Amino acid sequence: MHFGARDAISFYQSIRGLTRVAATPMTTAMVTAALEATASMIKPKDADPFRKGDPVVYPAHGVGRIDHVGFEDIAGHRLHLIHISFAENQMTLRVPVAQARAAGLRKLATRKQLADALAKLSGRPRISRLMWAKRAQDYLGKINSGELGALAEVVRDLQAAGDGSGSSFSQRNLFELALDRLGAESAAINRISKVEAIEQLHQVMVQARGSVGRAEQQSAATGP
Repeated sequence: MHFGARDAISFYQSIRGLTRVAATPMTTAMVTAALEATASMIKPKDADPFRKGDPVVYPAHGVGRIDHVGFEDIAGHRLHLIHISFAENQMTLRVPVAQARAAGLRKLATRKQLADALAKLSGRPRISRLMWAKRAQDYLGKINSGELGALAEVVRDLQAAGDGSGSSFSQRNLFELALDRLGAESAAINRISKVEAIEQLHQVMVQARGSVGRAEQQSAATGP
């Protein structure tokens, strides 16, 4: 498969996320230099390589599936690429094999890792006295890490009245984004729909609030 210079710029922007955050326009020379560096990278040894059909998690986009792994010619450079499709938003991402792990691409978490995340979700929400702007930045960092435990912490701490209601608009958005990512991976691991997975997560939170409430009532009844 061959791509020209314009396709090369689009490709480089996609793997670096520059379509949204770049302040300086990309030039062909800049992209050519980056492609040369990527093409010259030595493929790291991987005991569990990515293969076609694997469900995977990419930090900034959540759960996807590998459609193809192979070599492609882009602006005269031969690159070994992974094609990942995200059915929910109809997007395809191409990531160089040599940079995949460093970019955060990983296979689905294990059931043990999911259980550990659910244990965090059922814990008591942590209250922070930091300014919301700083907290929001920290929460977004956890969401974009793509790690199940970090996602569970965000959902737990922003659940507010149990479903995020009563919180600010930005809090609600972060809550829903984290819940969606956590639900999507839980669904893929358990092979159920995302709707079912999110309902299960809500049940975990409801049960956790009930346990905390009963403990507080017992403590108040027994007194000091």
